[in-house]
Amino acid sequence: MKTVTADPKGVDTGPHFMDGDHAIAEGALAAGCRFFAGYPITPSTEAAERFAERAPEVGALFIQMEDELASIAALIGGAWGGQKVMTVTCGPGFSLMVENLGLAAMTETPMVIANVQRGGPSTGLPTLTAQQDMMQAKWGQHGDNAIIALSPDSPQECFDLTIEAFNLSEYYRVPVIILTDETVGHMHEKVVIPPADQIQVVPRNNYSGPKEDFRPYKFDGQGGHPMTRAGDGYDFHITGLVHDERGYPVMTAEQGKVVVTHLMEKINGNADKIIRLEEDQIDGADVVVVSYGITSRIAVKAIQDARKEGIKVGSLRLITIWPFCEKRIRELAPKIKAFVVPEINYGQMVLEVERCAGGNCKTISVNHCGGAVHDPEVILDAIRKANQ
Repeated sequence: MKTVTADPKGVDTGPHFMDGDHAIAEGALAAGCRFFAGYPITPSTEAAERFAERAPEVGALFIQMEDELASIAALIGGAWGGQKVMTVTCGPGFSLMVENLGLAAMTETPMVIANVQRGGPSTGLPTLTAQQDMMQAKWGQHGDNAIIALSPDSPQECFDLTIEAFNLSEYYRVPVIILTDETVGHMHEKVVIPPADQIQVVPRNNYSGPKEDFRPYKFDGQGGHPMTRAGDGYDFHITGLVHDERGYPVMTAEQGKVVVTHLMEKINGNADKIIRLEEDQIDGADVVVVSYGITSRIAVKAIQDARKEGIKVGSLRLITIWPFCEKRIRELAPKIKAFVVPEINYGQMVLEVERCAGGNCKTISVNHCGGAVHDPEVILDAIRKANQ
């Protein structure tokens, strides 16, 4: 991916004491986002407030829309108007966004959506933490398409991964979702924002060739394809229908296969380049704890206590949620006794771990319905059980 240094106007360089929501807004500004459309909803509102406060300083535009459906529609328009765009929301709002999220996927429109998860379903627990939208991020839209989702475990990572989300979104021309949670969103910690010349961002790849040759869509299963701004005189179309390389509808089964295969393969076929994991003492482990977001930090205590008891336990933290790290799970499964998967839901990502383990080892779910983080002792008990 071609990168350039960040625009200094958007970078509030230096050490800060801020929560994860504010760090998401700062990451977006540093990445070059200059258009935000959203609707306030707990526990994500602080990110919108921070962006709105900072927008006049950097020449950005913040619009509070009438609802979440309109927010994503505005992002699609803003992106094809030439801007890097984002919004923030949580469970009920994300549910309203998924229809236009599918339109963004089909039109290959880059955007970033931060979902600060709270307890559900429905209105649920507006002010309490959860990790219940993990599967919805991938499967919420109808039809086949692939997205990218990242999961920060700290305010620092909220900043860092928001920049990475924009970079991936621009290169692969795909919606990227930041799956954080209420605890990380409202957690105040030190966040160090580096100078602009130390931040690498992927710029919008604007087409500059002959107008008659412009093709906004190239169905080759790869990223890096150029865009142009609507209204600049280029002959192309933006539609949710199956389309040709100029975007004009071609509603045949054959073309449908061409388009959908590209939407899937540009992500899944480049999974090794996209996926980020954090591993600790995996080699020689009998048990591996697979975790993400705030739960990965809670699991640290359980892992440390298990090691004191002589259990050989490793940690695999999912930084990239989607695409899922299938290859790594399949590599580890025959070498260990069990995976232990704590998460603040009734068991979602554990299904992916179990699927990829393929019966080569046990998979133990440590789940609850949300509202609070785990007691580390519960995770420790699961590690003991897994080691038997």
